Amino acid sequence: MNSEIITQLTNNFNESAHRTEDGFEFWYARDIQRLLGYTKWANFVMVIEKAKISCEKAQGIVSDHFADVGNPIVGGMGAVQVVDDLTLTRYACYLIAQNGDPRKESIAFAQAYFALQTRKQELLEQHLSQIERLQARQKLTQTENALSASMYQHGVDDIGFGRIRSKGDESLFGGKTTSQMKSRLKVPNNRALADFLPTITLKAKDFAGEITNFSIHREGLHGELEITEEHVKNNVSVRGLLTKKNIYPEELPAEEDIKKLNRRVAKENKKIVVQLQEKVKVRDPNDK
Repeated sequence: MNSEIITQLTNNFNESAHRTEDGFEFWYARDIQRLLGYTKWANFVMVIEKAKISCEKAQGIVSDHFADVGNPIVGGMGAVQVVDDLTLTRYACYLIAQNGDPRKESIAFAQAYFALQTRKQELLEQHLSQIERLQARQKLTQTENALSASMYQHGVDDIGFGRIRSKGDESLFGGKTTSQMKSRLKVPNNRALADFLPTITLKAKDFAGEITNFSIHREGLHGELEITEEHVKNNVSVRGLLTKKNIYPEELPAEEDIKKLNRRVAKENKKIVVQLQEKVKVRDPNDK
């Protein structure tokens, strides 16, 4: 299957997708019938029934994935006729494709397409917390860069910024220093503690940093002493919010190295592309 055909089929399936007001994605069975090359609705219904059985065997709720609807079609002379149809989830389309003949080009592609879409959704759900953590780490970096710039403008150099940040960590982690936390979480000496912190802690550090940055400008704080007092106070306050929910930052376990997480996600994306390329290779009917 050449790249032009793959591109065209991809566009066809993408354009046939519909979304509800709340963003739920679905397809009409009549559209899938056409895309899979079934000329008769009765024949396609047989494939749908097989897919429903597959859904039941997988302990899925059929009605959640296959919903009967009436679909108005404009016929000759402008007459409107309501025909039987179904709305299908991505999973339903995947099951229908799996019950088709993979020697047919359109079905072979559909199997790959919906397998890919389903896999993407699984990865999204599986890595949702990791994705949130990546974003939180990036946001903390931005906040600390802005905070460093503000401190420099208000009489604090880079060394002073490091001391202030350490004091903030000590307040957030219940008296444990940055060095002690790195030792506890087994963070390499040449790596930042934040690269191994869970999302909730990253957001806590970010929130405290944002408040400090805001206060520096609003209250005109100047010098290491004033800004240290403010930053410590803000970290103590944020810690108080967490401990009220029985969340103690110093007791939370380390998370996966941010750098490794980035590499793993990139590798997984490449793997998906390779799998798609393999799946869309249509077998010759004479091959055994």
